[in-house]
Amino acid sequence: MVIAPSSVDTNLSQLLLEASIGKIQLPEFQRDWTWDDDRIRGILASLSQGYPMGAIMRLQYGNPDIKFRYRTLEGVGRTTGIPEFLILDGQQRLTSMYQAVYDNKPVRTVTEKKVKISRFYYLDMKKCLDENEDRVEAVLSIPEDRKLKENFDRDIVLDLSDRQKEYDQQFFPLNLVFHASELTDWCTGYVLHYAMLGDQEKRAKAMTMYNQFKSDVIDTITGYKLPVITLDKSTPREAVCKVFENVNTGGVPLTVFELVTASYATQEFNLRDDWVKCRAFIRGEGDTLNTDLLDGIDETAFLTTVTLYTSYVKKVNGVSGMVSCKKRDVLGLPYEDYELNKTAVLQGYRIAREFLLKYQYVFRQRDLPYTTQLVPLAAICAYLGKSKCNEPNTTKILTRWYWCGILGEMYGGANETKYANDIEDVVNEVMGKPSLNRTVNSAFFSSNRLLTLQTRLSAAYKGIMALLYKEHCRDFMNDTTIDLVNSMVESPDIHHIFPQKYCEDHHIKRQKYNSIVNKTPILPETNRAIGGDAPSIYTKRILKKVAGLKEEELRSRIESHLVNYDELVADDFDSYFIDRAKKLLDLIEKAMGKKVADRGAENTIDQFGSSLE
Repeated sequence: MVIAPSSVDTNLSQLLLEASIGKIQLPEFQRDWTWDDDRIRGILASLSQGYPMGAIMRLQYGNPDIKFRYRTLEGVGRTTGIPEFLILDGQQRLTSMYQAVYDNKPVRTVTEKKVKISRFYYLDMKKCLDENEDRVEAVLSIPEDRKLKENFDRDIVLDLSDRQKEYDQQFFPLNLVFHASELTDWCTGYVLHYAMLGDQEKRAKAMTMYNQFKSDVIDTITGYKLPVITLDKSTPREAVCKVFENVNTGGVPLTVFELVTASYATQEFNLRDDWVKCRAFIRGEGDTLNTDLLDGIDETAFLTTVTLYTSYVKKVNGVSGMVSCKKRDVLGLPYEDYELNKTAVLQGYRIAREFLLKYQYVFRQRDLPYTTQLVPLAAICAYLGKSKCNEPNTTKILTRWYWCGILGEMYGGANETKYANDIEDVVNEVMGKPSLNRTVNSAFFSSNRLLTLQTRLSAAYKGIMALLYKEHCRDFMNDTTIDLVNSMVESPDIHHIFPQKYCEDHHIKRQKYNSIVNKTPILPETNRAIGGDAPSIYTKRILKKVAGLKEEELRSRIESHLVNYDELVADDFDSYFIDRAKKLLDLIEKAMGKKVADRGAENTIDQFGSSLE
C-alpha cells in the first residue's frame, strides 16, 4: 500500500493550543519526556531566532485497526476528549515548548547531572538584541521562586519575583508569549513603567529597545511555524511501526512488542506483565534443572512464535490461505488469537527445551547454535504436542531438520519466510504427507568450512561441539561424559588438542591448528594438565597424575573425541589432522542425513593436503 502523508506549515501557537485541550496527544507507548534544562534552553534560543527545529509527525486517530491507548503531553493534565492526532515524532520538542512557553506552571526538569529542578524561562532583552551575544546566553533558567541565587542560596543575584522587577531588569517571561491578554498586560505594564520615568533619555532607550524586542523576538516567536507531517488514519499498522523505526534515531528504537502492547492495552490487557510470566515459564524458572538455554528468547521472538503458530493453524483450518509471521503479521496479531494460542506456544517452548537437552545435547545458551531457529521449533512442537514429539519417527525428522538448519548455517539473516516453510514442511513430513523439505534439501556443508570454523561465534562451530557431546565424549582425566547432568555440575570448555604453543613452536599453520578440527570440549583440570606441551608429553603427564589410570583407558577416553590416539601420541599432527577431519565430516553427514559432496574435490585436497574421503 502506498502511503501519501501530507505536510503543512502550522503555527506553533495552534499546536500548543491543540495539545492543551487534548486534540493532540501521545500514543501510550511513547517514552516519557526527558529533556534537561540545557536542551530546553537550546530549543528556546532557536525558537526566539526563528531557526528551524525539524518537523512534527503525527497520525490521524480513528483507524479501527490501530487502537492505541493515548495520553496527553506531560504537563497538560488529563482531558476527557478523544484525540484527533497522535504525535509520532517530535514529542520532546513539543513538550519542552509547551511547558516553557505555554503553561503557567514551572517546568519540572533536571540538570545535566540529573538533579531535579523547577524552572521558569526568561529572555534577557538586552542580550537578545546584542549581535555579539550567543542567543542561548540570553535564555535564563530561573528557579520556581523567580530568584537566582549564589553562594549556597545565600546571595540573590537576580530577583524577578514581581512584574516591576521584570521591567526594571528587562527580562521577559516566556510563558506569556502565547497568551494574548497576558502578553498585552505585560507589554502595557512595561511601557507604563518606563513612561513614568523622569529621565527622558533612559525612557527613550527603554522604549526603543522594547519596540525592537517585540519586532525581532516576540513577533518571531508568535509567528513561528513548524512543518507538520500528517499520516491519515488509513495508514496501516506496519507502516506506523516503520515510521517509528525511521524517526526514532535519538533513542532506543521502538519495538514491535511495544506497539502490540499499546494495541492490546485497549482491551484492558497488560502484555508487558503477561510477558514476564511467559518468560519465566519458557526459561523454566523454579524447575529442578536450572539452565539458561532459552534465556535468549525475547518478547518479540515469543510474539513471532505465537503469530507463526496462529497463522499455521488458521491455514490448516481453512481460515486463511498462507502461513506468515512477518512484522506486519505480528503487528496485526489479534488480541483474541494471542489469548487463544499463547498456552500452546508456551508448551511448545517447553517441548523444544526438552528436545534440545535430551536429544541434541545442547545444554546452555552459549552452546545454542541459533536462538532464531527456536521460533519455528517451538511452533512445530506446539502444533504436534508432547506425545507426538516424543515418538521416535518424529524425533528423527525433527533432528535431521534441526541439524540441516545449523550445519547449513541457514538462520543467520531474515528468517520469517523460512519459519513459515519450516512449520509446513516438518509437520507435513511428520504426518506422512508430501513435504517440500526446503531446509533439509537446500542445506549444504563444505569440507573446507572446517578450516574456517575458528571460534564459537558461528552456529556450525557450536553445532559440531554438540555433536561431539552426543557421541558421549569423555574427559581425558576424570572420565566424565559431557552429558546433561555432568555438564551442569562442571562446565566443559573448548580447547586445542595439539596445544597452541606447541603448534606455533613447530610452525604449524594457524588456519589448521586453530580450526575446529583441532579442538574439543574438555574440563578445566585436563586443560591445565595439557599446558603447551606435545601430546606425547602431556598424555604421559595425565597417566602419572591420575591414580590407577592405564594407557588403554586413556586411549578410550581420547578416542571418544574422534581422535586417533596413536597419531596423537606420536606427535604426528598432519596424520591426526586429516583423520579427525574425516571423522568430523562423517559425524556431520550422519546428522544431516546427506553426503558432504566435496570431500575428494581438488580444492579440498589443496586446502587439507589430502582427500577427506
